[in-house]
Amino acid sequence: MKSIGIDIGGTRIKAVLIDKDGNVLYHSYRPTEDNTDMSWRQTVLDIANEIINKFDEKDLVLGISAPGLPNENNTAIAYMPGRMQGLENFNWQASLKLPTCVLNDAVAAMVAEARFGAARKKSNAVLVTLGTGVGGAILIDGKPYQGAFNKAGHIGHMVIDDEGDRDVTGMPGSLEECIGECTIGKRTGGRFSTTREMLEAMKNGDEYAKNAWLKSVRQLAIGLSSVTNILSPEIIVLGGGITEAGPELFDPLREYMAHYEWRTGGKKAEIVKAAFGDLAGAVGAAFYAMRLCTENEIHLN
Repeated sequence: MKSIGIDIGGTRIKAVLIDKDGNVLYHSYRPTEDNTDMSWRQTVLDIANEIINKFDEKDLVLGISAPGLPNENNTAIAYMPGRMQGLENFNWQASLKLPTCVLNDAVAAMVAEARFGAARKKSNAVLVTLGTGVGGAILIDGKPYQGAFNKAGHIGHMVIDDEGDRDVTGMPGSLEECIGECTIGKRTGGRFSTTREMLEAMKNGDEYAKNAWLKSVRQLAIGLSSVTNILSPEIIVLGGGITEAGPELFDPLREYMAHYEWRTGGKKAEIVKAAFGDLAGAVGAAFYAMRLCTENEIHLN
């Protein structure tokens, strides 16, 4: 059996075809073009049909990775406020005539990392994606945990500053507001439009940029420490474009974590960068769909 995985991102749509061992046999990228005419949705359908026609495989299944909350049966995204018009409740299976499951994008990335990547052979893990927004996913006893209403893992919407501005879900001072790319202009008084710009300025001696960046990293540490104190994971996997900051992110983050994480007996959660690049969501969704269709249960270790 082979499986198609499609990850619907804020700027790009990524697609893969994988085999049962997770090997990527084909991949493709298209711009998302998230606008009011919902043309991005047709792009997803076009990519899927392109792979179906190109490989003419029998018993294909499809996994969709997308922002938002999936419905109880993982057949559609039920709730996605403020972005991706036309995503909510769209029936992909009816349009493509393939067995289809739909996952939150961070959960899909966790599936890829737990099965093939940085969290492989770990039973309890947390994944956080740092990009345009901030997403998250939880692995408990080797299984993705989605919780009631499939809402578990939305770490980006945990409140860090109760007096802060409200995010897209209405949460005040959320982690997404603190470090997500979507708020960089607001957080820096309009001085920078991307995290990359801010980091370049910091490297060139800009004290304002340095202070703004370290504040965001400290707030990230507060959020991650709260998660570790509640869930006690073995490992925290960080993915998304902001992790390309490398040591400028991970070094101060680990220092701040020492102040906020409850470390019983000196034990602490390991913090690592995701092994997969931007294909993680597509690979994870494809594998999830394949496993669900063959075993009706997802266990990754």
